Amino acid sequence: MQTSRKLRHVALLGAIATVVAGAASAQEVKVWTLTFANDSANKAWADIVKEFEAANPGVTIKVEGRGTDEHKSALRVASGSDQGPDIYFMWGGLGLGGEFVKAGLSLPLDKYYAEYKWDDELLSPALSFSKQYEGGRHGVPYTFHGEALYYNKALFEKAGITTAPATYDELVADAEKLKAAGIPAITFGGTVNWHVMRLMDMILETKCGVDKHDRLMSMKVSWAEEACATASFEEFHKWTSNYTLKPFMGIDQAQSFNLFLGNRAAMMLEGDWLVGQLKGENRTADFGLFPFPTGTDRLYGFAEYNYISSKSKVPDIAAKFLNYLESTDVQQKHLGDFGSISVNKNVKYTSTEPLDQKWIEIFGKFPSTFVNGDQAFPLDVTTEYFQVINEVASDTLDPKAAAAELQKFIGNRS
Repeated sequence: MQTSRKLRHVALLGAIATVVAGAASAQEVKVWTLTFANDSANKAWADIVKEFEAANPGVTIKVEGRGTDEHKSALRVASGSDQGPDIYFMWGGLGLGGEFVKAGLSLPLDKYYAEYKWDDELLSPALSFSKQYEGGRHGVPYTFHGEALYYNKALFEKAGITTAPATYDELVADAEKLKAAGIPAITFGGTVNWHVMRLMDMILETKCGVDKHDRLMSMKVSWAEEACATASFEEFHKWTSNYTLKPFMGIDQAQSFNLFLGNRAAMMLEGDWLVGQLKGENRTADFGLFPFPTGTDRLYGFAEYNYISSKSKVPDIAAKFLNYLESTDVQQKHLGDFGSISVNKNVKYTSTEPLDQKWIEIFGKFPSTFVNGDQAFPLDVTTEYFQVINEVASDTLDPKAAAAELQKFIGNRS
């Protein structure tokens, strides 16, 4: 009898152990993010996940990476189903992150902001995107990026350009010098929409100035009635017709980067993350960097965010992982892997890489930022903005008619 009781007791303990083990393994956090072109970012993610799992026995962080468009499509499917991630990557702003907040996929994070004191730890400009929504804070800034013009030193020298342009007129003059030397001034990948959009965004800031640009992007004034909007599309068309490496509408951003590495064009309008890619190619010494000379005091840039899904069964452990990801020690260790600037305000900068130092100088120079068009607009207007830009770049829409075409869409949706 005693042997029988002992056996039943052992069996009961075994069953309890199985349940406990099952509960522990159930602490899986699914993270959907991008497969980054910068391999140092992918390696950093693997390192961070490994260390977090070691410090939190029973927790598994499962990271799934996709291309940008595939990632967006997967999230749209997840918004309408019970399956999906616990944490997902998306940019800040009403036009990208806002799509999934509006769809109900994002969990308000006010209690975690209070618990982990993220407002005290992270950069204020990056945090601003979490406050754009009614009903709470959404997402946690993961990176904060600036975008500027990288240039090929040898090609500039070949065209007789000795200093980086300080004004927009000087930039256009340099583009003319490059053209005269048989060198395309700039390269873009047109198939991904957002890449060539960057040039249009920059020209709008240049031609319209801060106030009018912001009012256009917030749709508080008519694109058809603001002369600077039409002038911007005309200027954009001048660049795509005369100064851009062709053909560009049939290639993507990655192919454009390879052409830039191959010395096929003199400039590329990219973010601080490109430094990591150039390091991976051992090519940083071949390139310089300068802000696009818009004539305003704003840097073109954006924040990338991680959001916790409203459908997550493990939001507390998901928030704990995000807090670890943004912590000072982790951000310090992986400084440069995600970009030249950390989103954590306590990080110390020690890199001697000239391009990293240039980015630190640029971030320190500009007191404010303006965001990419696809983050400023709601999704449906972003799609139309892309369409109009692409048609102008492809010579299928007269640039004089482009602003009115965009306004027609905006007017019909209200």
